[in-house]
Amino acid sequence: MGDRVAVVVNGVSGRMGQTLVRLIGENDSLVLSAALERPGHDWLGQDVGQAMGGAVLGVIVSHDAEAALAEAQVVIDFTAPAATVALARAAARHRVAHVIGTTGFSADDLAALAECARETVIVRAGNMSLGVNLLVTLTQRVAAALDADFDIEIVESHHRQKVDAPSGTALMLGDAAARGRGVTLDQAADRGRDGITGAREKGRIGFAAVRGGDVVGEHDVLFLGEGERIVLRHVATDRSIFARGALKAALWAQGRAPGEYDMIDVLGLAD
Repeated sequence: MGDRVAVVVNGVSGRMGQTLVRLIGENDSLVLSAALERPGHDWLGQDVGQAMGGAVLGVIVSHDAEAALAEAQVVIDFTAPAATVALARAAARHRVAHVIGTTGFSADDLAALAECARETVIVRAGNMSLGVNLLVTLTQRVAAALDADFDIEIVESHHRQKVDAPSGTALMLGDAAARGRGVTLDQAADRGRDGITGAREKGRIGFAAVRGGDVVGEHDVLFLGEGERIVLRHVATDRSIFARGALKAALWAQGRAPGEYDMIDVLGLAD
């Protein structure tokens, strides 16, 4: 593998997994060392390139994370919370960096990831695109500049197959808005309205989720005042932006001290 960083892709049959495999093959700094899928998956035992409908890549799809991590420097993971937490524990044992694009974690899941980050590097973000992370920083700054006379609403749209709501990106944006206001998102979030809800409570951060079609991802942060409103918007048209961000994170993670990081750190946007 030479000087290239050895990468494991978890959930390789998924849309993000296949995009990652293709982009790793185009990157001179990275090499695909292993491809993982869940036990019982149809792709197990096949060459990942052939399973994707292309040329032989010389990497057989496996469910043996321990063996895969023993030969790797980083694992990239866009799967499901339970699978990601289990993989994080294995990555911590092997001191392999873990780049996580999975969303929908519970408080217990996040506590488990924090424990794993004591042993290895974890880069976790609800969204790994450059544009979204710029939007996060702008959201915090605008929220800090405007007082609670401006209501904050976050509206997100995704494809019909997305299983969690609000999206991880919407929660990132909500957290940024809350930090700008000097509160926690748990204190301020309004994540559902139905029926006779009464007037909007001052200082709350509202969320709305749209699901349908093949929408890759659209996020709007609205600051709504009397007689004016500010709208910050990001539209993703190609999910490869998330994979490219994950690969940037995989390279950035090499040589870092154990700990939890996000794309703001990777992109050097932290204050």
